[in-house]
Amino acid sequence: MFAQQMQTADLAGDVTQTGKRGWRQRNANSPDLRLLLLTYLLKSGIFAIALLLAGCGQVITLSPTPSPPPTATLSIDIVVATLPPTSTPAPYTPEPTPTPTVTPTPVIHVIRAGETLLSVASQYNVSVAALQDANGILDPRLLQLGQELVIPRQEEFDAALATTLTPTPTPLPIAIENIHFSETTIGGLTVLGEVWNNTGAPLEQVRVGVTLLDEAGEEVGSAEGLAALDLIGVDERAPFAVLFGEQPGKFARYQVYALRAVPGYVGSYYRDLEVNDIQVLKEGYAALTVSGRVKNIGPEEAVQVQVVLTAYDALGRVVATRKIEPEHNVVPRGGETVFTTMLAPAGGPVARVVANAQGRRISAVQP
Repeated sequence: MFAQQMQTADLAGDVTQTGKRGWRQRNANSPDLRLLLLTYLLKSGIFAIALLLAGCGQVITLSPTPSPPPTATLSIDIVVATLPPTSTPAPYTPEPTPTPTVTPTPVIHVIRAGETLLSVASQYNVSVAALQDANGILDPRLLQLGQELVIPRQEEFDAALATTLTPTPTPLPIAIENIHFSETTIGGLTVLGEVWNNTGAPLEQVRVGVTLLDEAGEEVGSAEGLAALDLIGVDERAPFAVLFGEQPGKFARYQVYALRAVPGYVGSYYRDLEVNDIQVLKEGYAALTVSGRVKNIGPEEAVQVQVVLTAYDALGRVVATRKIEPEHNVVPRGGETVFTTMLAPAGGPVARVVANAQGRRISAVQP
């Protein structure tokens, strides 16, 4: 191998010498000769390095340049959000235009000299009971000159009566006591008495019915009326007056019963009213003047104050009753008002007079 290396060196020397002679002979500035010479020298140097490495017995293995791992292909799932379908709006329906209800103008009659409840009822072709109920008249004998009466329509009264009366009245468990019958000066019949609330619960809208029967048990007349007190508390009494506009004829028996009563809502009423200083003055045999004071002993203002008077004879029967407004129907806390009125007893003599005051809470009447 050494002989080969020497031979290679000689060959390289010859080549070098030949190159020198050629260099001299050619133009040294020629770019072609320079390029050839540079190429030759490079080749000769690489060859010499390879021989040296081979002579030393060492082999260098060049590892290939590692190829970068391929980039992982990303898997992209495209999710398209599906919006819920838009609901189709319902077509707009305008509110119906309210049809105004025409309320008939009430007819007002002013009492003149010589007129009675019966004559007024006959003039307007309504019943005495309807006229009495529409105006809250308990005693028709106490009409006054210039007093205004609301004339109801008979069909309205008949419709209201049909909702309260039943063909066969079922008596409610309310005691009716101290009944008194009396003929009126206009040819009718008045039935007076009082309701005793022994049911154990407050009651309101108590309506009393009276049925008259002949000897055979046949009905010869019937009428009804409200108790004078709007609210009848437990174990309290309230007077009533039922008027028959025309004399029903002779009757042998009668039935008096509670037609209607509802549980009372005590919270809307003002109960802290006290009647004091009751004075009863006789105005002849047939009339009484009753006066007194109403005091508010409660914590609130009382409104719509009324006074209910009841007169009893010596047998405890109700012989007169009346509901009036005092001088002031609004009484502040701690305040008082007065009243004066006339009572015309249906019998007599009068043994005692009882006065009860009722009112409303101001919070119950405000809209």
